[in-house]
Amino acid sequence: MIAVHRFFAFYSPTALLRLRRGVAALLLVCTGLVVSSHALAATQEHPDNELRDLLSKAINSADSFEDRFDAEVWLLDMSNRLEKRVPDTRERLNLLKHVHYEASRAELPPELVLSVIHVESNFDRFAISRVGARGMMQIMPFWLKEIGKPDDNLFHLRTNLRMGCTILRHYINKERGNLVRGLARYNGSLGSTRYSDKVLDALAKRWYRR
Repeated sequence: MIAVHRFFAFYSPTALLRLRRGVAALLLVCTGLVVSSHALAATQEHPDNELRDLLSKAINSADSFEDRFDAEVWLLDMSNRLEKRVPDTRERLNLLKHVHYEASRAELPPELVLSVIHVESNFDRFAISRVGARGMMQIMPFWLKEIGKPDDNLFHLRTNLRMGCTILRHYINKERGNLVRGLARYNGSLGSTRYSDKVLDALAKRWYRR
């Protein structure tokens, strides 16, 4: 596993811009199609047994938020950036706390998760894609049956974020740390850079902390 801050240290502003221009050999970026979410992957690939086990363990594990030493600074910074998309202060801070916790739990940079949510659902908790993916991180409902939680609600913020972060981390690990391919698996669009350009643009312009 790669520690959160070490993992995110790869993303210098210059590298992000270069990666956005298609220099795939430079570090790690994302790939995908304009079609939102990894929903296509869900319809094209047989459920991964390892991922099924990871999701089951994640959903059943403790879910209390644990502050990190810089959480307050991060929350204030991200709250200002998110205000136009989520005007209600209480709702916005609640969302950011959960994103910070679930991303850190999965050893993902919270800013990367915010960028994925930005592209997947534009922070609409009740978003539904044309193929049925649901919530902030656009999770396909079949996963709930696969992990034995058919009655869980994918519009529940914590459930959606936990599953999305777990899935994303699994795919990155499956690709041996290659975020390009890991995010492509999440989106279901290996071989295209259209989705990666969108996520990278959101990361560079809105969520990256310099």
